[in-house]
Amino acid sequence: MSAARTSRTPLPGIGVRYDLTTREHRHLSVVAHRDGSRTLSAYRRDDPDDCALSVHLTGSEAESLVDALKPTHHSPTLLSTTELGLVAERIELPGASHWNGRLLGETRMRTETGVSIVAVLRRAEAIPSPGPGFRLAGGDTLIVIGTREGVEAAAAILGRE
Repeated sequence: MSAARTSRTPLPGIGVRYDLTTREHRHLSVVAHRDGSRTLSAYRRDDPDDCALSVHLTGSEAESLVDALKPTHHSPTLLSTTELGLVAERIELPGASHWNGRLLGETRMRTETGVSIVAVLRRAEAIPSPGPGFRLAGGDTLIVIGTREGVEAAAAILGRE
């Protein structure tokens, strides 16, 4: 049997859809909504376009499901952002963004939203803790941490054209 296949599809204004095809050719999908909720869907084996089950989960329900699906190997020194009321999220900077080619400090991200940009993913490179002099580029993925409201505001600012 072959290994499971996964794919990731951005859903503008909604979140991200993750699809999984199991080694038994079963199709599952999870839509990670921007508000932190998730929609888990399972499709019929005989018709992979026919959804047999769809369950909408709150953020905390999704966390409980994740805990049930994977063993917990938490180090006592690691923090879970959800326990602190924070979220960590990836925000892609569109090529047509107003911020393409500008300095990170010009966004006033922390001042305006309270969000911290903890890393930038550019091509195959990760840039940890970018400073205010870091020049943004279309296609960058910013790893941000903050409150749900702050992350939503940061996504709006970064999506500005």
